[in-house]
Amino acid sequence: MRVLIGPDAPLREVYAAPEGPWLRANMVSTVDGASTGDNGTSRSINTEPDQVVFDLLRDLSDAIVVGAGTLRAEQYRPNPKPIVVVSRTGEVPKGLLGPGSGRVLLATCSAADGLDASTELLGPDNVLVLGSHRVDLARLRAELVDRGYLHLLSEGGPHLLRDLLDEGCVDEVDTTIAPRLVGGRHPRITDGPPIDVPLRLTTLVERDGTLLARWTTA
Repeated sequence: MRVLIGPDAPLREVYAAPEGPWLRANMVSTVDGASTGDNGTSRSINTEPDQVVFDLLRDLSDAIVVGAGTLRAEQYRPNPKPIVVVSRTGEVPKGLLGPGSGRVLLATCSAADGLDASTELLGPDNVLVLGSHRVDLARLRAELVDRGYLHLLSEGGPHLLRDLLDEGCVDEVDTTIAPRLVGGRHPRITDGPPIDVPLRLTTLVERDGTLLARWTTA
């Protein structure tokens, strides 16, 4: 493994977050910008170096923030880390709950159709109602920090990442560029109305053709 830009140090040190509240997003794409492959998930473009960093970032985080659509599409299973589900409909994917599951929280809005059912399922302390028709992501970040979750990791999907960036909630974007070209009409790592968020490259690691980068928001 070579660190091309940034400190010559083990990955745990390379990806260490600053002290205090910090939200980073981790996303993978191909060289031609696709965030999914032929099966419609990121797993089909995942590489071994990407998986190493994926697991490391989870280990370094206090909680994982993920959109409900991505949780369903990527078929998330129970995880010992706290998972925060962001859902306008207020639905919690059932696959998250079960043996080995850590705390599951829901961030939703008061107009959500599934609010009552999810509150009964998770308990009122684990349901955050943050807005009337859309989730206020800045309030979500502040609420999670107040609960002691200082180091937050978002794993997408593209709509959630776009909205987190638009609301100024993201401190760092970690990207993997897999050495593949796939063509087709695949989503990018952000999706939705246009945004313009300047980034500063702080670290670039190469392994077996995979490029792993840390970007901070300007």
